[in-house]
Amino acid sequence: MAIGVLLEGLLAGTRAGLVAGLVLAVGAGVLVGLALGQWDEAVGGGVGGALGAAGSAQLVSGTLRRGGSRFGTAVFVALAAVALAAIAWIPIAGYLEAVLVPAFAARLRGRAAERYAGLRSLAKD
Repeated sequence: MAIGVLLEGLLAGTRAGLVAGLVLAVGAGVLVGLALGQWDEAVGGGVGGALGAAGSAQLVSGTLRRGGSRFGTAVFVALAAVALAAIAWIPIAGYLEAVLVPAFAARLRGRAAERYAGLRSLAKD
């Protein structure tokens, strides 16, 4: 899960970057799963990578679309990925992450504004 979040934070500047982040997250999840166990761990790692990438892609692309900088977004998403990786070592919390991260992303999709108005809303015409 955290690998998917990290890769989407680094690569999500374009649509090709979103797809590349998803593919790389699945591949990295499978490799980590194979390193830790057998094929069942590899399947879980691949699914977790895909869920993390899908969940964070909405947040990262929305942040960049609304004027966020790529570097700043990547730094904050990387910090979130480290936190998610640490939380995943708690026995039940890793499974909850796999459900909650995509659910929060789906919730963000419907509530997002197009662009933050900032101080332009206070300017006199």
